[in-house]
Amino acid sequence: MADQEIANLGAVLRARRREKHLSLRDLHDLTGVSVNTLSRVERGHVPDLKNFRLIVDWLELPAERFLEGAGERSTPEVIARHLRADRRLPESAAEQIVKIVEEMYHNLIGEQPSLSLHLRSAKTFTPGAATLLADILGEMQSNLQADGS
Repeated sequence: MADQEIANLGAVLRARRREKHLSLRDLHDLTGVSVNTLSRVERGHVPDLKNFRLIVDWLELPAERFLEGAGERSTPEVIARHLRADRRLPESAAEQIVKIVEEMYHNLIGEQPSLSLHLRSAKTFTPGAATLLADILGEMQSNLQADGS
């Protein structure tokens, strides 16, 4: 967990507690998290995992909101992370589900995989050959997109 996200957790916790007119003792009674820990979290300290879960459950917010880099991940990446962390799923089963989710996600948003190609300059690769290759690759991409639609 990054410092900025945890500091945000403390600010959100303090704001919500004050919005509900609760003291730290009241919040302790509702969450089971010690008053000292709640106070430290509100000041930007990192809670342990158990207390983190209790706090975000009380806030009714997703834990990912306060985790480092969570906003930078794509939806399939977030889902994959959860699947891989599920102790009930064998690793191979989690990977199969990840592949299905990624494929469905990209198909449904209409995202087509891009093709990257790097050609080394050579005496035999003339500008005319490059134009011809570009035409062929463009035609292949059009055919693939037409078949996928």
